[in-house]
Amino acid sequence: MPKLSIDTTLNYSPNFDINKRKTKNIKFIIFHYTGIKKETDAINLLTDKKSKVSCHYFIKNNGEILTLVPDVYISWHAGVSSWKKYKSINRNSIGIEISNPGHDFTYKKFSKKTN
Repeated sequence: MPKLSIDTTLNYSPNFDINKRKTKNIKFIIFHYTGIKKETDAINLLTDKKSKVSCHYFIKNNGEILTLVPDVYISWHAGVSSWKKYKSINRNSIGIEISNPGHDFTYKKFSKKTN
């Protein structure tokens, strides 16, 4: 199976487990939206050691994608979580944050693909 290649900008977060995982253990992609008014504040939160929260990828308003945690590491995006037989969603997923202020700050509709 060929590997997917995506152009990203590195902006590493310190918030991840240092032990590497096997890519075969990745079973899910979890999408979140930031729920923070300013995009820069969301990025700062996800890269601040004190916040203890991160994600693998961050999609900015302009479409640029940041890599915050490489796929081989467990980022801290799903908290204490489980689903069916999986006891740690963080351990078994890729976390992607989409820049969006959320419902508390004038939620922005996501763009639709048009032909």
